[in-house]
Amino acid sequence: MSRIGYIRVSTEHQETARQQEIMCDYQVDRIFSEKISGANKDRPQLRAMLDYVREGDTLYIESISRLGCSTKDLLNIIDTLTEKGVTLISHKENIDTDTPAGKFMLTVFAALSQLEREQLKQRQREGIEIAKTQGKYTGRKPIEIDWTRFGQLYGEWKSKSITGRDFMRRMGLSANTFYRRVREYEAENGITEPVSA
Repeated sequence: MSRIGYIRVSTEHQETARQQEIMCDYQVDRIFSEKISGANKDRPQLRAMLDYVREGDTLYIESISRLGCSTKDLLNIIDTLTEKGVTLISHKENIDTDTPAGKFMLTVFAALSQLEREQLKQRQREGIEIAKTQGKYTGRKPIEIDWTRFGQLYGEWKSKSITGRDFMRRMGLSANTFYRRVREYEAENGITEPVSA
């Protein structure tokens, strides 16, 4: 069981000293640190940390804003940590997902994420209705797929190096789109084994 720290600042000019001090106080065994905007979904050190942590580990962060770029992103990351049996401790918000209060906070985050999704869907519906009345609606464009990366992650998924949820998160796909793309990929490559989560 390891104590892992994750540090992030948004720009090269910002210092990580305060977050480093917090990690020292927690006596972490290993730190993953990067200087990159939270709005950037491709955060190499975050990805490396999520690959590294194992069941029984504890992840320490200075605040939840260091972890996720949106409520949805944060929930996806927390889901991955929960699936792996990793406890999350956030210093600023005093959240420990191993405690009843921490678990309650996760429930609140999940509810906020659901609300965010519903509001987004409502805005999309309203936008489509307006576009239809103006004769501008042409339907949804298919999501572009990087098939090379998809193939690499497909291999990791099938060898059980990553979970289906990890695969979806890294490709930015919903579950429905993900399984549809898997079927396309398998048909294209002559793979006949059944899809498993």
